[in-house]
Amino acid sequence: MYVVTLKQRDPRADGDLGDRMVRALSDIPTLVPFQRSGPSLVVGVPECSEDAVDAILRALRNHHWVVGVGVGSLYEPVPSEAQYLQGTALGYAHTALERSEHTGERIPLSIIGPAATIAAEAEAVLRLLGQIVSTRSVAEWAVLDLLVPGVRGQQKHVAAELGISAQAVSKAVVRSAWVEEWAARPAAARLLRLAESPEAPVGSQA
Repeated sequence: MYVVTLKQRDPRADGDLGDRMVRALSDIPTLVPFQRSGPSLVVGVPECSEDAVDAILRALRNHHWVVGVGVGSLYEPVPSEAQYLQGTALGYAHTALERSEHTGERIPLSIIGPAATIAAEAEAVLRLLGQIVSTRSVAEWAVLDLLVPGVRGQQKHVAAELGISAQAVSKAVVRSAWVEEWAARPAAARLLRLAESPEAPVGSQA
């Protein structure tokens, strides 16, 4: 299982953004919905590794949050309230969050799981993806937020909705590395799955 913990970096300067982040993650399939777990903390348990990747990248989209991810087990039945979670995944998530607060100027993400080497590889890939999403401009996001991965022929519709040219949409997609991001997401998700078991070799089937 994947416990994703988020901590707001500077609530004094930016105001309380917890409710906004909960809303931003509300449509992600979860075993435990993303919810506040303290004045500046948000915690959730995505349903699968792909959903965990989605939540991580949404959180890294701006520079207001640090992210810690714990990969492992939780006591079952898994409660619906984050405050009642127990298990190794939760412990890893708390440790990962503490570690991510000390990343300096790097992408504030840490991932810990039973397979430490693979968890580190997942972290490295997601930090690269986090660098991509966190450096996009407001204008690029205006385009990307209207696109659906894997659907062809969207750019003309997006251009019409935004009142810009199809060429401008195409340039925004290329400049933002949106296609590359979505091509790399499955690799990050697979590494997260492999990080659950210390015996799982990198070349094994997920």
